Amino acid sequence: MSTCGTCACGSLDTDVDLMARLEETIGQYQLTPGGLIPVLQIAQGIYGHLPEQALHRISSGLGKSYSEVAGVVSFYSFFSTVPRGRHTIRVCLGTACYVRGAKRILEAYKQQLGIDVGQTTPNLQFTLEVARCLGACGIAPACLVGNEVHQSIKTTQIPSILSSYE
Repeated sequence: MSTCGTCACGSLDTDVDLMARLEETIGQYQLTPGGLIPVLQIAQGIYGHLPEQALHRISSGLGKSYSEVAGVVSFYSFFSTVPRGRHTIRVCLGTACYVRGAKRILEAYKQQLGIDVGQTTPNLQFTLEVARCLGACGIAPACLVGNEVHQSIKTTQIPSILSSYE
């Protein structure tokens, strides 16, 4: 069984339920040109990531080679083949953020969470990533937690930022 991939409700869906939802999605996009990306996005929402079994089913359902589907998944950074945290933290390492201490912010997140960039905490609460620019140069250093921008961050604020999402 897996937890519901479309929300944070914590309900349990069986693998059969998840695959049925995937099958329905494939059916909706089967004849749509360019349907691969939307199917992958929806599948990631269903599962919380893109497991190999789902990629194989998408491949056969859309009549595409497995290597084409896997290639798209590996090309786009917003797709993940491993479970991700409930909250994704993206620390900006663009020029303005970097010169204003973003590297220290990233190190503080790594230390506080006990993970490295690209990893997820064991409790699946947080995934840590870097961004090249968030377009928030005037409020540097900045990070995103989910869709929420945190600005002018200091390393001492990291614990309270994290606790507000737990």
